[in-house]
Amino acid sequence: MVADSDSNIAWQRVQLKKNRAELKALETARFTMGEIASSKRNGESQKAIAELRRKIAQSERSIADYEKRTRRPLATDLQSLSNGSWSHWDAYTNQRKSGPRSPGRG
Repeated sequence: MVADSDSNIAWQRVQLKKNRAELKALETARFTMGEIASSKRNGESQKAIAELRRKIAQSERSIADYEKRTRRPLATDLQSLSNGSWSHWDAYTNQRKSGPRSPGRG
């Protein structure tokens, strides 16, 4: 796993892993032991499962948003590079060729 420079995202990743494991354990126990539809415990386990799913979705959204903002493209094949926007690179190259402009020139 990649180390995160943002401690909030690192915490979200840990919570995601913990909540997924807990959800798996709850669902496994539910199907292994079986539950009676009218039992009070069934309602409690359903609430717990719904809460874990909500927490998992929230963590996944936070992590996805962070990765969308910070992650660079990992692929360097021709197809991946041709799909990217290179306009800012062209502007940078043209600016270096023509040199810095002074405010008085138009």
